[in-house]
Amino acid sequence: MRLKSAIWVAAYLRRCQIEGIFGAVRRRGAEEAGAVFVKVALLDGNAMLYAPAPQTVYDESRPVERIFAPTSPQPVPEASIEERLTKEIRFDPDVWIVETEDRAGRHFLDLARA
Repeated sequence: MRLKSAIWVAAYLRRCQIEGIFGAVRRRGAEEAGAVFVKVALLDGNAMLYAPAPQTVYDESRPVERIFAPTSPQPVPEASIEERLTKEIRFDPDVWIVETEDRAGRHFLDLARA
């Protein structure tokens, strides 16, 4: 059984806070199983977006994990990330959007390996 999205987001934001990184929920999605997207603003007009990894990379023996993958290998202009998030919301209105701000781009997410 996977952790509810609302609980995961709260724990993630707490982790960021402990590390001195500002984070906030920009869009509250479905309480139990909404997909979570994490935007990391680098405070220079660029950002990284981390999206839920495809289901094929999940380990069925560890169903509680959430795995994220960057949507691009390098930071991109924030405007392009906002366009992507708008499309995601249209596709899935239950999506969560969490935004953090960190010049170093720290995100504390386990990344899926290709």
